[in-house]
Amino acid sequence: MDNCAIYYRRFLDGDECAFDDLMKELFQSLVFFVNGYVHNVHIAEDIAMDAFSDLIINKKRYNFKVTLKTYLFMIGKSRALDYIKRGKIIDFVDLSEAQNMKDDEEKLIETVLADERKIRVNDAMKKLPEDMRAAVHLVFFEEMTYEEAAKVMKKNRKQIDNLLFRAKKELRVILGGDGGLL
Repeated sequence: MDNCAIYYRRFLDGDECAFDDLMKELFQSLVFFVNGYVHNVHIAEDIAMDAFSDLIINKKRYNFKVTLKTYLFMIGKSRALDYIKRGKIIDFVDLSEAQNMKDDEEKLIETVLADERKIRVNDAMKKLPEDMRAAVHLVFFEEMTYEEAAKVMKKNRKQIDNLLFRAKKELRVILGGDGGLL
């Protein structure tokens, strides 16, 4: 059983602090993943909080058959796509608030992608199609297995394998001389 599932099991047994440990472990990663879909850190944080609240409200829904991380990322992706499908509401924002939002997004990227190598790969990943980008993120950044990534993306293992193969090939072209980063 993974650490996150252990935290959740402790939470179910009445240890309220275990849920805090679970959020510390997964929240930033989930926000970063969801932000890849909605392109707004604040919305991504709301969606991530919503996914975590689902664990509290629907305690019986998670069945421990997949890792808790996989389960949360599945919920996060689903909620992000629902948000996109509903249609984004256009908010007019004061210019100073827009700068603050930009600063928050940069802080999140700096937290998750600490060193130069990951930043260059991340920039190259933005040029990939959404499915390829999501597969690369789940497998290489979130360290999910191909099977776990397949469940999150609602694909089979072979499709994930194919997406990763094509993504690596495209990233080598995009990165040019930096292709050795892969």
